Amino acid sequence: MTKERVLRLVRGGKRLVLLGVLVTAAMVPPSLALAKPTPAETQKGAADDKGESPGQRASSVSCKDLPSAADLKRLLKEAAAAGEIGGLDGAKAEWAAVVDRKGEICAVAVSTDDPTAAWPGSQAIAKAKAYTANAFSTDMVPLSTARLYTLAQPGHSLFGAATANTFNPACLQTPGDKDKGPKLCGGTIVFGGGVALYKGKTRVGGLGASGDTACADHEIAKRMRDKAALNPPGGAFADDIVFTKADGPSPFAHPLCTNTWRNGKKLGDEAPASGY
Repeated sequence: MTKERVLRLVRGGKRLVLLGVLVTAAMVPPSLALAKPTPAETQKGAADDKGESPGQRASSVSCKDLPSAADLKRLLKEAAAAGEIGGLDGAKAEWAAVVDRKGEICAVAVSTDDPTAAWPGSQAIAKAKAYTANAFSTDMVPLSTARLYTLAQPGHSLFGAATANTFNPACLQTPGDKDKGPKLCGGTIVFGGGVALYKGKTRVGGLGASGDTACADHEIAKRMRDKAALNPPGGAFADDIVFTKADGPSPFAHPLCTNTWRNGKKLGDEAPASGY
């Protein structure tokens, strides 16, 4: 065999090998070819959460692990500025409160520089929403106050819940004295604005927001929890507000409010009254 013949065979073999590689690559599904490790596979925190037991952190978490009053004020402003939220005034004058796993007040804050500029009555409602969300959620099943609305109506399974756990009147404070009074305020609120707080698979407390429509309050509370990295095991939307107009019939449904927005999309308005 001549030298020229050998060189031609080698070159031809290289072309066949290259062609085989290209054909094999073309046969690999794009989903596999472009696959990357998921956050759960690459982030140590996610891996730790996946392996822990429900309630595992209960004895090690306290108020110091939850948002402070300064944190709440910052989160209120950031949440309102993060996009359209609807309501009467875009939730720009809100009260917020945080309770720990035992239901005791950890922090209270108002988004306005003048505490009296926000609805004074919303201070107590925010405290009660925080208490309710913590009191009716478990380590693995979060239940926002928005999802209690229908359940608490006549003919439904939690009718009467709104009158349970009466709010302690000693917790009614002037805006300037928001940090005074008892730590265990109680109260049960069955409309939007309260969400449970989590670290991994442990419920560590509750967050309540009040100062606009109940629907806008829920959006604010949900955004604040997400920004504070205290979402439930199922994610930021695990206990999201439910509307029959958008989601169909549900025992967890909440009525539409004036100028109702959810997750950046307008869904409608509260039905107007008539006849009086």
